[in-house]
Amino acid sequence: MTIKQFKDEPLAHYSYAIVSNGEMALVDPARNPMQYYSYAEEQDAKIVAVFETHPHADFVSSHMQVHEETGATIYASEMLGADYPHKSFDDGDSIKIGDAEFSAINTPGHSPDSITLVAKEKDKTALFTGDTLFIGDVGRPDLREKAGNMKAKRKDLAKQMYDSIQNKFNDLPDDALVYPAHGAGSLCGKNMSDASSSTLGNERQGNWAFKDQTEDEFVEEILKDQPFIPGYFGFNVDVNKTGPENVQRTKWANKLRLNVTELEDGISVVDTRDADKFKAGHLPGSINIMARSEDDKYETWLGAIIKPEEEFYLVLDSVNDLEEMLERTAKIGYEKQVKAVVTLGKEVSEKSEILDLEDFKKNKDHYTIVDIRNKSEVAEGKIFEDAYTVPLNELRDNTTEIPSHKPVVVHCAGGYRSAAGSSILDKLFDSTKVYDLSDDVKEFK
Repeated sequence: MTIKQFKDEPLAHYSYAIVSNGEMALVDPARNPMQYYSYAEEQDAKIVAVFETHPHADFVSSHMQVHEETGATIYASEMLGADYPHKSFDDGDSIKIGDAEFSAINTPGHSPDSITLVAKEKDKTALFTGDTLFIGDVGRPDLREKAGNMKAKRKDLAKQMYDSIQNKFNDLPDDALVYPAHGAGSLCGKNMSDASSSTLGNERQGNWAFKDQTEDEFVEEILKDQPFIPGYFGFNVDVNKTGPENVQRTKWANKLRLNVTELEDGISVVDTRDADKFKAGHLPGSINIMARSEDDKYETWLGAIIKPEEEFYLVLDSVNDLEEMLERTAKIGYEKQVKAVVTLGKEVSEKSEILDLEDFKKNKDHYTIVDIRNKSEVAEGKIFEDAYTVPLNELRDNTTEIPSHKPVVVHCAGGYRSAAGSSILDKLFDSTKVYDLSDDVKEFK
């Protein structure tokens, strides 16, 4: 049994291909299945199964496309109530793929319909734990109150997670390999390790969730200080439950427009260029969600700022970025919301105000300071004591408490988010100068 882990860096998402005796199974595949097809060719293997550990909130899966293109059977919990063709896979169910035996354990907690996949061949045992068991943590239980086929209250799911961790893994050996669906940087948990895999024995020793504790103690710990929930999460749960469309067809259905200098009013514009280029010239009302590299969490912030099913124009730095940006946009199922992909002409009309940093340092009281970090970050301490706090994901809908009689300076923790935040406020505050503190915020920490 050969296991290959694939990582989507911006979403900190892990997916897997398991090969045994010429047959391949996929676990929680990313939106574009081509990387798995290439690997199947390398291994001279046939893809015969796709396992979905739960309906994912933070990305759109390719399970339906893989089924259509390879004939592979999709396996998911009956509790999911999936609308796509599949076979139920729950406690007591097992199948053979090559020489490996796959079985299911129902492990609710992150969602009511979560399963852990157990793969065994000879003396090797591997656990594909989805968003139930992470390395150093467990999945958050607060994502399914408003989304998905089975809605569940966070406290009830937290209690189910306690039962799953305390009881569902007890018969498995310490040397069982643990392969989660996410790592550090994902919003599906709060304290995940940088490690991409572990053993069950290591998790029993080092993961807080396995410690001897009461249910009440566990519930209190898992519910506190969870990160914000991006607006697109519920949308993705429903898309994954229904069965996503073929990504090659949907992303390449988009129109391309070159050298644009104006666009129609009333439709959002997402500009993915570097902040310096954006400030030098952009279309009126644009929101600067940078996508310079995989280190920029473009996918997360696109889904947190732009609402599901909201139309928007997508601005690129160059046509050379077209494939990559459609791919990244499609990861969260937003490619069908793109009205057109555009590059800019030289005569774009808007420029951003550039902050006089020395004046700001000497005269902070002359400015309205807006802190757009997440609530958990602010709770650890303000960078500027008099700053108004509005998290970036709420900024478009929650500016009533921000005074506009003084110039506004927007900051985050390191400079990436403030580019988006300042562009949002610049659009909303017609007669007020808005500045991006950018990475100069580091001088004030």
